[in-house]
Amino acid sequence: ALALCDFPSSAGAAAVLRMGEQLHVLSEDGEWWLVASEASGKQCHVPSSCVAKVHRWLDEGISRQKTEELLLRPGNRSATFLIRESQSRPGCCSPSVRHGAGGGWHSVRRYRIQRLHTGWVQIAPSLTFPSLHRLGQHYSGRAGEGARAPQAAPAEGRPRALCSLSHSSFLAAAAPQDEDSPISPGLRESISSYLLLADSDAPRAGPCRAESREA
Repeated sequence: ALALCDFPSSAGAAAVLRMGEQLHVLSEDGEWWLVASEASGKQCHVPSSCVAKVHRWLDEGISRQKTEELLLRPGNRSATFLIRESQSRPGCCSPSVRHGAGGGWHSVRRYRIQRLHTGWVQIAPSLTFPSLHRLGQHYSGRAGEGARAPQAAPAEGRPRALCSLSHSSFLAAAAPQDEDSPISPGLRESISSYLLLADSDAPRAGPCRAESREA
């Protein structure tokens, strides 16, 4: 799970949780949940509205605005991603990707994943998957390895991503070819394949086409 805000948020009060902090939900009892910080191990009761459940490839109960706030937090680099359920299109998933290079201006772009009538999902006509989880495994290039939500502050190691969707201008700026790149070669190749199709004028196959529009 993920902390959606500082708690408590009142001025002068010492924060028990910080926005973006990784949590374990120990108990869901009404409006107040018992959670434990993944970093410190400290336990506390917090309002359920302050917590979003984070699965391997999908965030539940997180808004577009909050997604952008989390992705743009210090410590997250270009190539940090989140997937959430679209609020404007029920049943559709909306991946959000942080874009930017070096110390320059950063932004968040949003896309959509198409769900076919068979229940399978895709972001390009050439590749379909039986579930969102399988799609996430493919595009992450790290099949079988759990993903994590964006870091709330600079931390040792690289920020993890929930899925890899991007725009054609993203790769050159976000993925320098060195050992400190946040994107694996397999992930880079997968995104490249997607971009060649996502930037073309593909015919509409349904209401949830993969495209860079407001979700």
